[in-house]
Amino acid sequence: MHQLILGGARSGKSRLAEKLASDSTLPVIYIATSQPLDGEMSARVAHHRERRPDHWGLIEEPIELARVLRENAAADRCLLVDCLTLWLTNLLMLEDPARLALERDQLLQTLAALPGEIIFVSNETGMGVVPLGELTRRYVDEAGWLHQALAERCQRVVLTVAGLPLTLKGTAL
Repeated sequence: MHQLILGGARSGKSRLAEKLASDSTLPVIYIATSQPLDGEMSARVAHHRERRPDHWGLIEEPIELARVLRENAAADRCLLVDCLTLWLTNLLMLEDPARLALERDQLLQTLAALPGEIIFVSNETGMGVVPLGELTRRYVDEAGWLHQALAERCQRVVLTVAGLPLTLKGTAL
């Protein structure tokens, strides 16, 4: 099953995804897309790392998500990707603007053929005011389009608010 877990900052989406991964009883590989480039992000990464079981695998990949999924997906494995909006930010910051479309398209084309359990975590950013600045507006637009495309392809989509999951698609949690 492929799942998309959405939510705002500190909504409990990562904690829910980690619980679903543990409950799968499959070996888990955590795919981290963040790049801890400052002290605050390093602290966030450390917080996430402390919560995860030591026996989970870890792959840090900020750009080539589709490749990592293809190389690691298996019928007897759970992949947890945290987080798609950080991955999107990494792509937006590259000097090559075509790379975002390439990587996004590869992810969407690859997803249907991937075996096993895959859980995607992403920030829902499009529920507030329209942001100032071209880059920020593009980020919100790209995240919204990515979420729509993934929601179409995933069997379960969950919105997490205040630590509570609201199932938008698929079987309820």
